Amino acid sequence: MPIHKLTPVDGEAYDPSKKPPPFGHPLKYHFALDDDYVNLNHGSYGSLPRPVIFAATELAYKIERNPDLFHRIEYFEGLNKSRASIAKLIGAETDEVVLVPNATHALNTVLRNFEWREGDLIIAATTTYGAVANTALYLSDRSEQPRPTVLAVDYTFPLTHAQILERFTARLREAKQAHASTSFTDVPPLSPGHSEEGRGKGNKIVAVIDSITANPGALMPWKEMVRVAREEGVWTAIDAAHSIGQEAKPDINLSEAQPDFWLSNCHKWLYAKRGCAVLYVPKRNQYIIRSSIPTSHDYVRPEKAKVNGTDFVLQHEWTGTADETPYITVSDALAFREWLGGEKAINDYCHQLALDGSKKLAEVLGTRVLDESGELTLNMPNVQLPLPVEKTPGEVYTPAQLRKINAALRDGLLKEWKTYGAHYFHAGAWWTRCSAQVYNEVSDFEYLGKAFNALCKEIKETILAEGSA
Repeated sequence: MPIHKLTPVDGEAYDPSKKPPPFGHPLKYHFALDDDYVNLNHGSYGSLPRPVIFAATELAYKIERNPDLFHRIEYFEGLNKSRASIAKLIGAETDEVVLVPNATHALNTVLRNFEWREGDLIIAATTTYGAVANTALYLSDRSEQPRPTVLAVDYTFPLTHAQILERFTARLREAKQAHASTSFTDVPPLSPGHSEEGRGKGNKIVAVIDSITANPGALMPWKEMVRVAREEGVWTAIDAAHSIGQEAKPDINLSEAQPDFWLSNCHKWLYAKRGCAVLYVPKRNQYIIRSSIPTSHDYVRPEKAKVNGTDFVLQHEWTGTADETPYITVSDALAFREWLGGEKAINDYCHQLALDGSKKLAEVLGTRVLDESGELTLNMPNVQLPLPVEKTPGEVYTPAQLRKINAALRDGLLKEWKTYGAHYFHAGAWWTRCSAQVYNEVSDFEYLGKAFNALCKEIKETILAEGSA
């Protein structure tokens, strides 16, 4: 029995020839958020515009009408269109870009494809995203040899970009000095000393660098860090989970920045359906990615890869049956963003709101913003919560109290106040990381502040009072 054609209801479609509603609360109508939910945590999971939801639903019905037609022909056409659109957005070639489920998956694809040798180093940071840091630790902990050694750069915010770059550079050089007997000759193709004859021989150093750290939500000088690493002969894997849709060209131009690997979630700030992420591997480095994860039908064995390459793009086209609607509807997400005014208009609004909203939030809480200069802030400001600050670990909070406070804030915000801003413990204090989005206004930050004030007061009277009794 044929399925009737879906018809979008009001809000699930828009007329590209007409102006969109103004940024702020009028635009919330085009997102599927509850009317009474104040979302200041767009950065964690994203929030789909209703026209993108409709496009994904329409595509799902289309797939089920003729699964073979879609999976054998139409899927690849749609995938290539999405890859081309994203490549243009980030300043890359289409055949340097593939789509994967999420940034953690992409980072695992990179790190698990390196041929590790005993003596190799992975340099992460104290602010590296948990699953990413644990991927590096897993590689160093596994029973089979060889295993890399994992080191970290210590970042305690607030810091200036100059201080971050200084710490990063110093840590790379300290690592080399501490392993002076190791010959780090496996360097990236663009680094001094690289040769095709020596490719893959000797030891290597791989730096995992955040473009924007998760907690705190801080913009890093990642392009300068890439340049330093290149000069030092260090491979770079840029965890840009929060970048695409928040950093726009010319800030993201991978052909100019030239990282060795770069990855970002499209379902966070770009309005794509979950889960969808982009993995960028320049052609010069695609020989390293010997297999997709999981390994696909198009895996190329080493003896053939030496002659014809690894078929990087082809390997990632099909890694098993899954829901492909997130990949195909990237084009719908980008079209919606164009209707709103494009990348610059969106991020100009969100950035200014992040600055104004965090100032109002700090005023309501009676605290301070983490980044007073604005150098670290794009669309995710960080504001201190009105809870005690400890100068040394354990002075105020036990591990059990930290867990209880985190749960109390989570449950109270979501269940009682119907709002959310990410919360975390850093440098002895509790903070919130907010996400400024096109459907938000300063009044949302004010409401979140009232919620945090009430919950922090309750925490002081219960969790912290019990601990000091």
